[in-house]
Parts: sequence; C-alpha cells; structure tokens
Amino acid sequence: MLLDDDTRMIQETVAKFVDRELIPLEPQALKVTGTGGDRAGLTEAQVQHLRQVSHKLGLWGLDAPVELGGHDLPAVTLAAVNEEMGRTCINFTLPPDSPNLRMLQAVGTPAQKQRYLKPYIEGRMTSAIAISEPGAGGDPAGMTTRAVLEGNQWVINGRKIWISSAKTADFVIVMARVGDGQRRGGITSFIVERGTPGFIIEREIPMLGGVKTYEVLFENCRIPEDSVLGQIGLGYAPMQLRLLTRRLEMGATAIGMTRRAVEMMCEHAKQRETFGVKLADRQAIQWWIANTSIKLHACRLMVHDAAQKTDRGEDVRHEASMIKVFATEMAYEACDQAMQTLGALGMTVELPLNAHWQRARLMRMYEGPSEVHRQTIARRVLGR
Repeated sequence: MLLDDDTRMIQETVAKFVDRELIPLEPQALKVTGTGGDRAGLTEAQVQHLRQVSHKLGLWGLDAPVELGGHDLPAVTLAAVNEEMGRTCINFTLPPDSPNLRMLQAVGTPAQKQRYLKPYIEGRMTSAIAISEPGAGGDPAGMTTRAVLEGNQWVINGRKIWISSAKTADFVIVMARVGDGQRRGGITSFIVERGTPGFIIEREIPMLGGVKTYEVLFENCRIPEDSVLGQIGLGYAPMQLRLLTRRLEMGATAIGMTRRAVEMMCEHAKQRETFGVKLADRQAIQWWIANTSIKLHACRLMVHDAAQKTDRGEDVRHEASMIKVFATEMAYEACDQAMQTLGALGMTVELPLNAHWQRARLMRMYEGPSEVHRQTIARRVLGR
C-alpha cells in the first residue's frame, strides 16, 4: 500500500508516541484496569502529561478544519494514525474525538462552532453523544426521547443509555424526536451542556475492559432554542456521518490491535518449546499466524480503499459496514488465538492481550453489531 511522504512522516511520529509514551504505561495501567473508569488505569497526572506531549508533537486536531486551528488531514492519513494508536491498550485519544467533531463541523452554526467546536479542537472541552435507549438500542423506530418547543426553550424528556464519558463531558449531543414522525422522521440533534437542570446521570454501568458507560435521564430538561444541531427533523443524516466516521476509525484501530497480537504470538512461539518442539514449528500455530496475516493485509486494503473514497467525497456506507464486521471480528479472533498460543500466560490480565481481547469484543457490538451490518450489507447487494 503506497502512502505519501506526509502520511508516512505523521504515522512515524504517532508510532514513536505510542512506543515511548503509551506502551510503557501498560504494566501499571493493567494492574488497576479492573477498577474501571473512562481512562482506566491512568492517573490524571498521566493524562495531562500525554496531552502535553501529544500537543508538542502537533498531534492535536488532526482532522479539524484549518480555520479553527486544526490540520484537516485526509482520511488516508487518519487511518494510518488510528492503526498506530490501536497497538496499545492504553485508553488515550488524541484530542479531539473525531466522530463528534465531524458532526459539529458538518451541521453546526457559526456560533456553535465558536462556542463548542473551537474549544473542543483546542482540548478545552470534551463531548459525548446520547443515541441508544433502553429496549430500543439505536433503532430510530424505537426512539421515545422527545423534545418540545415551549417559548424560546426546548424541553427534553426521555432516557438514554450506554453513553461513554457522560460524567465528564462538557456537552452531550442528544438525539430526540420532534413531532410524531416514525422511523427517522422527526429525529433532531441537540446540544446539552453539563450541569443543565433536568440532565440526570442515573447510573454508572461497568463494561468489559474497565470501561464505564452511563444511563441518563432527561426530566423536563430545558435548553435554549438555538441548541438544535443542524435542522429540526433532519438529525439522522449527521448522526450517520458520526457513526460512519467511527466505523472507519474502528477498522484502522482493529488493524493495530491485530498487529500487536500477531507480534506477541510470534515472539512467544519462537521462544516456547513444548515436548521438544518450538511452538513456531507446530502447524496449528503456523496456520493461525498465516491466516491472521492474510486477513490483516486484506483489512488494511479495505480501510485504505474506503479512506481514499472518503477523501474523494464518495459514499462509503457499504464499505464501512463491511469493514466494521471484518475488522472487529479479525481483531477478536487474533487476540483469542494469541492468548491460546501463550497458554496460561495468555490468560493473565498483566498482558495487553486480555485488554485488547475485551476491547475487540466490545467493538463487535458498538456502532452496530455484526449481525445488523451483515443484514444491511446483504440488502444492498440484493438491491433491496
């Protein structure tokens, strides 16, 4: 796969950041991962240090618009960045988080971009998004959270679940229905700031890998009329843009996770001897390594192809669905086989393999489970 010089230079910078700053934190972080947290295992001092180092290296606002202080890197370059970041199990995102940025950039008003997007790019604000609901997941037809305009305020009532960073985010993008439209009809995006009366974090939900998500209640939550993000009733499209960005990002991240798993598998297989034979000489291990390497190459080509099409402005929803399924299942299988190769050592939580394995399991569910994507892919191919 041919990358231009700028992309290679940025990829090398990120790779050094991962090797020098993130991977050395893994042993300590993994000891406390079980305690959970949005940045499981990292102290606040460590997070601030990583933010300072990444800022000095110019690794901020990589896909943000230039006029707001970003670098506006192409999708191909961002894929290379996310692949390198995927090699470590340390939960650190180069500010800001891309999917929500894309949504704000696409449909935010000039005032909203100054109030939220600019400080978001500069690392002075963080965000979350509230889409799923209890009993409905992300199905638009099941969305019951409602927003009603009363005077110059919107009043939101409903419940959202599985929200990452809800406790610490400075603002949350909330999907709610306006009017009585079914399916996608009436779905609208709203910006709700932290501390708004009626925005209630009801419970914390521990997830695999030490991650925490939250269930949030909106109880007569009043926000200004200009809090609408985009157009009333047309919130589905920008939400899909956000999901699309995340799915491509996850594909590249899964490549990095798989690379790390294969490296650990190979290193152990060449050293470990059982019954007088190196594991590297056993056919079962060789086939795992070969099959994973084949999938790794194919997945990188898939992500690169989708990134190129994205940079040309083409619709890549079909490709993104295929990548989401293929990449996450590849990473999960690679981590599982690497753990099996390492034997009892692979079952410990002291190695990044376990953390990657749990993360890959989450990724198979997040941003649409594999089964839903397979159904969507089949419908497109069948022309339905």
